[in-house]
Amino acid sequence: MDRSSPTTGTGTTAAPATAAAGDAAALAFAELAAVLGEIEAGYIGPERDMFSSEERAAGRNLIANALQHGFQCWYPVDPQRPLFQRWLSTTKKLLGDNPDAVYYGAIVDPAGTYRIRGNVHGACYTSFSVETGAQEGHLSKGVISTLNDTEFDVAADGSYEIIASPEPQPSNWLRLEPGAGSITTRHYWEWERSVAADPTFHVPLWIEPVEAPGPAAPMDDAAVAAGIQRVINFVRGATLDFPDLPPEVMPSWVSNEVNQFDNSAYDESNTEIGYAAADNAYLQTRYELGPDQALVMRGRFPRCRFANVVLWNHRLQTPPYRYRRVSLNRNQVHYEADGSFEMVVAHRDPGVPNWIDAAGLPSGMIFWRFLLPEEQTPRIEAEVVDVSSLG
Repeated sequence: MDRSSPTTGTGTTAAPATAAAGDAAALAFAELAAVLGEIEAGYIGPERDMFSSEERAAGRNLIANALQHGFQCWYPVDPQRPLFQRWLSTTKKLLGDNPDAVYYGAIVDPAGTYRIRGNVHGACYTSFSVETGAQEGHLSKGVISTLNDTEFDVAADGSYEIIASPEPQPSNWLRLEPGAGSITTRHYWEWERSVAADPTFHVPLWIEPVEAPGPAAPMDDAAVAAGIQRVINFVRGATLDFPDLPPEVMPSWVSNEVNQFDNSAYDESNTEIGYAAADNAYLQTRYELGPDQALVMRGRFPRCRFANVVLWNHRLQTPPYRYRRVSLNRNQVHYEADGSFEMVVAHRDPGVPNWIDAAGLPSGMIFWRFLLPEEQTPRIEAEVVDVSSLG
């Protein structure tokens, strides 16, 4: 390939086209650069409890993951021709990722009619949620409608077909309405090796408009600029505009006491929380552990479809889990003779079963989810001990 500079007819090097500076896409990229500077100045620091270099690194890692997600899932969207994109992975973590789940999202037109085909693929739970507010890169503000695999027909081979539309359907209907922006899917497994740790794993899943819209046009200047603006909206929403709620307005299942759980109201509605699962009941607390401390959690699982506990940092991201255990599902837990469990969160192996590796993070979050519970979860009791007292 000839890599020499382009020349004019007189043999001199051609000047750059000055018109490019006025392209909408060029201006959008400049705005993205400015927003990243704004995020660095207004988000990375004490105002978001980032006092240490480790916390600031976690904040910047979130920014990088938000950019990755924005360019993968928001930059190229076409609601007339939606596509399910895998949301999270071992290298892209946002909004409370889960090692035992695979999530997909598709951006749709709330007035459109779409056919969804898929296969449960051995999952112990599959669901679809229509998000409100998730348009033009903005984060979801809540859930419009949901449909799980107890509510739609699944064939003997695990396959299914769903219609997403504003108009009611005789069966397998996922309701769209004005304000609907995206469809989020959830697929859970209770495997010995957490499903999300496998980078090759893929759930069979398709979405297409019932009426074919024809081929899409190439990305022109306006389309590129619009895509960059959606990326900006998403990155801002995940950082500067992400709500930093005081304890008194947090959901009641979020404990106000460090290293303890509030077991009183874990099953309140989640439909007004963006990207929350209406079928899940939750418990959450903040943990703080010194290098020689461990948090011992004792309890029982309720009768439910799926359950696990997972660690996050304060940016709602799991520690690296491909080669360490930062979560436990019911199939990974060693139980006592009476069916109860004792789990230990610690920075080093305490020499007992059910160790959850804090990965050296002195502070973070512990998050429990119980899917379609058939009973109130027994209390989760927690106690900080010296790690050397275990084993």
